Amino acid sequence: MSTWAAILAGGSGTRFWPLSTAERPKQLLPLTGDRPLLAQAVARLHGLVPPERIIILTGPFLVDRVAAVVPEVPPANIFAEPRAASTAPALAWAAHWISKHDPGGQMLSLHADWAVGDDTAFRAAATHALGVAAEEDVLVTVGVKPSRNETGYGYIVPGKPLGSARRVRRFVEKPSPARAALLRRRGALWNTGLFAWGVARFLGEAGAYAHELSAGWPALNAGDAPRFFAAVTPIAVDIALLERTARLAVVTGTFPWDDIGSWDALLRIRKCDARGNVTVGNVTLGDDVRRSVVWSENEQIAVVGVEDMIVVRANGRTLVMPTGRAERLKALVQSL
Repeated sequence: MSTWAAILAGGSGTRFWPLSTAERPKQLLPLTGDRPLLAQAVARLHGLVPPERIIILTGPFLVDRVAAVVPEVPPANIFAEPRAASTAPALAWAAHWISKHDPGGQMLSLHADWAVGDDTAFRAAATHALGVAAEEDVLVTVGVKPSRNETGYGYIVPGKPLGSARRVRRFVEKPSPARAALLRRRGALWNTGLFAWGVARFLGEAGAYAHELSAGWPALNAGDAPRFFAAVTPIAVDIALLERTARLAVVTGTFPWDDIGSWDALLRIRKCDARGNVTVGNVTLGDDVRRSVVWSENEQIAVVGVEDMIVVRANGRTLVMPTGRAERLKALVQSL
């Protein structure tokens, strides 16, 4: 049984403006280290999925840039989504394509813009999920134990045992701080978005439950991706399918995981100095700067006397804002 991987690499990454642009979104940026996030995602699959069985789903204007970042992935495996329609249509397209080439194949779904602290543990969790998907004929999501009372993530409440996994009792999206603390105490997991399934089972369940895709199936079966994307309703796979199907299990991963949703995340992911700062590029800090991210792509930045701030100079633009304002930044960038 062959294993394939679909890497979701669309999105504009507006919360990382001005470093992130429509032409160079966050998945193509070296936010967590020396290599772009997408290159790290592909490397993370080494020994588990060969490059010729990796599919990358991205925007039509990013295909060439994606190919340059991950030259080991065949160009024919870089799929340009005809329009941004969230994850359910994209994964249905990928699963359908795999089913035509490898009807008995299994599929991992992952995002290009994660920070993963232990690639070996990540591969172990993915292997476990694939095993459960095959043995129990279910869709599998991988959860990790929360490290904080995060309100911006989705949570999984595990249910009864199912082989070496557990059934999913329910999902909880973006809880309040009090509920996040309660979920964490009761053993809920963060929903990482790492999924595993047999492509035949996934397509069968999607056909039964993801009614937002119903109008597009004839076009997909005819191999007409643009017409498929035009016909469907944009929706996340979690909502369209995982929250509806009875064939869902969760396994627990032991790898450190972060969604890298905003500049603030770098304070958790990158190595900080003695005062809790993250600096990248030509940056000089006064000894009274604390818990701040200062990033310069080219020019010199000098910062004195600030705490809990984000200061970024990139692409001829400058951002200065307190930490904790990612939503405000997204709205501002959209207005720009």
